[in-house]
Amino acid sequence: MGDECISDRANFIIYACPVGELNNQLEAYFSKSLQLYGENSAHKYMPHCTLTGFFSDNCSSIPFYFEALARAYKNAKHNNLSLNIKIKQLTFNDNWHGLELQADGLKELMLDFTQIENSPTRTDKLRLKDWLHLSLAYDFDYQDGEKLKSLAEELIDLNSKVNWELRFYQKNPDWSWNCLQSWSID
Repeated sequence: MGDECISDRANFIIYACPVGELNNQLEAYFSKSLQLYGENSAHKYMPHCTLTGFFSDNCSSIPFYFEALARAYKNAKHNNLSLNIKIKQLTFNDNWHGLELQADGLKELMLDFTQIENSPTRTDKLRLKDWLHLSLAYDFDYQDGEKLKSLAEELIDLNSKVNWELRFYQKNPDWSWNCLQSWSID
C-alpha cells in the first residue's frame, strides 16, 4: 500500500492512469501548457481516466475497496475480459480538450467491483463513469484554445506506447493526492 490515509474520513476516487511513453508526453504537455498559458482545471490532476465519482468513507474501510478491486480484477482475468484501453481520438471542443477512450471490459470490471464492494461506513452510492476520457485542458481562456490544440498535436502521439494502471486515490483538502494502491491493467 502507498501513503496511509491521513484523516479519519476522506474523499476517494478510482482512476485508470497511463504509464510509459504516452504519460511522459502528457506530463510534458501539462507542464508546457501551464508555463505558456497558465493554469486550467486539468492541472489539478495527474493524467487519468475517471472510473468513479468521488466518494467519502472512513479510512478504516480502505481494505474493503482494495479487496473488492482485487476480486473484480481476478474475475475479469478469469473470464478473459479484455481490459485494454483504446484511444479513440483526440478531441478539441471550445471548452474541453482531451483523449476520448473506449474500455468496455474495464467498465464491466468496475460494475463487478460495485457489486462486490461492501464498505459498512460509506453513505453515498458509488457512481461509475460512462464517458471514458482523459482531459488535457478545460476551463481555459477561450483565446488560448487554438494554441493549446496546437501544443497537444505537437507533443502527443496517440500511437505511443502506453500501459495503464488502476489506481485508488485519496484526494486531500489541499488538492494533493495519495495513491493508496495500484494494479497493472494488462
